[in-house]
Amino acid sequence: MTYQVLARKWRPRDFASLVGQEHVVKALRHALAEQRLHHAYLFTGTRGVGKTTLARILAKCLNCETGITPEPCGKCGACTEIDGGRFPDLIEIDAATNTGIDEMRALQDNAAYVPVRGRFKVFVIDEVHMLSKPAFNSMLKTLEEPPAHLKFILATTDPQKIPVTVLSRCLQFNLKQMPRAAIVAHLQKILPQEKIEFDADALALIARAAAGSMRDALSLLDQAIAHGAGRLQAAGVREMLGAVDETYLLRLLEALAGGDGPALAAIADEMQVRSLSFDIALQDLASLLLRLTLAQTVPAALEADLPERERIFALAKALDPETVQLCYQIALQGRGDLPLAPDEHAGFLMTLLRMLTFRPESDFSKGGKEEKPVPAKAPSKPFDGNWPALVQQLPLAGGSKELARNSELRSSDNGVFELVVPKTMAHLAGDSYREKLQAVLTAHLGSAVKVHVTLGETGGATAAALDAADRGVRRAEAVRAVQGDNFVQDLVNLFDGRVVDSTIREKQR
Repeated sequence: MTYQVLARKWRPRDFASLVGQEHVVKALRHALAEQRLHHAYLFTGTRGVGKTTLARILAKCLNCETGITPEPCGKCGACTEIDGGRFPDLIEIDAATNTGIDEMRALQDNAAYVPVRGRFKVFVIDEVHMLSKPAFNSMLKTLEEPPAHLKFILATTDPQKIPVTVLSRCLQFNLKQMPRAAIVAHLQKILPQEKIEFDADALALIARAAAGSMRDALSLLDQAIAHGAGRLQAAGVREMLGAVDETYLLRLLEALAGGDGPALAAIADEMQVRSLSFDIALQDLASLLLRLTLAQTVPAALEADLPERERIFALAKALDPETVQLCYQIALQGRGDLPLAPDEHAGFLMTLLRMLTFRPESDFSKGGKEEKPVPAKAPSKPFDGNWPALVQQLPLAGGSKELARNSELRSSDNGVFELVVPKTMAHLAGDSYREKLQAVLTAHLGSAVKVHVTLGETGGATAAALDAADRGVRRAEAVRAVQGDNFVQDLVNLFDGRVVDSTIREKQR
């Protein structure tokens, strides 16, 4: 017998066997049971979620010889012919290859004739968004006044490209991506019937790689069975997919938390020796950083049976939330930059080193612990009201440093510092930055202080404004010095050139 691929062999043939689209199935069941039938249906969703499968099931429901029903018998001539792709009144059109008006006119000519065998003539147009504008206009005439014997079922991955005049005449159903748990559960039902031994971890890897597509999951399952010579083991599936063992990623984040650059480079080298995909590594690293954020903010949302759960919670404590957020953004950016890198290994390593270098409010050299205020070696001078001067002395970094630099001091009575920041910098007024500034001030001044932050107008006396003004003065001095330099003037005269003032930089202090 000819082998039938799993994606075709296990294609659902009725609503009961369709996985993950309960919201659509429920609506269609009710409509069929009450005979409230629309003339045009539109199924939208990403690839492999069941759009065409659902269209065929609906065609069986409409044409089953037992009558219009949400439970087609699957045994009558209409049902078996639809399953076998031989039903004369089910016409499937791939709009990706039949985009023109000529094909649509042929369809309209066909629509004029009554069904040959069935109750309804059903046109299924896949990837309908690929039709040309004239083809859409031609189809619109039939959609406006369809014959009683005609049903349209449209499917698309990109409904935004369908004209609103067509959308408004269709009953639209949005199919969602398959959850990983649903994919795993479905594969667990299939494999015993296929007499295939499997590891649960192997199915989890396939479900992750399928990215919400059941068809992709079944295709990958076929490939994994062949790769494993009839067995499914996690190591073999991981090798086939080029997937990254999560222990590598956990080790990377642990090295990052410890500020251990050599360890980061060594782990990246190990991954290169194993020919792992660095693109997938960055994708999975972003997913792991998401779990760290959940552990820090909504720990109950983290799956109870998650492997390495304890290590994830330990990392969530070792890395502050700001660092995790920044690393997530760097991972995403690094993945986008990967094709531009000298090679994937170099691009991956550079991404890791960016995470190590750009650390907000953290000191990786101290095991990833949050910066602690360090008291001055000698007693600090009493605060004399000069806020910008005080800011220059404080060991601050990141957001709390920006809060201090861009705020003005309104008052400092009885250890209470009243600061004002511009409304345009409202993000600096959050409790996280305020509390860190308060802790550093307490340590620096040697006595407990409170910091209150409000939004308002500042008068240009912030440390940042004074620094900018100082840089402006120094830059003006630099411009005058360059313009008055005899050597520069000789060059200008010799080459008939000019000095571009915007390129002159002030001398750093």
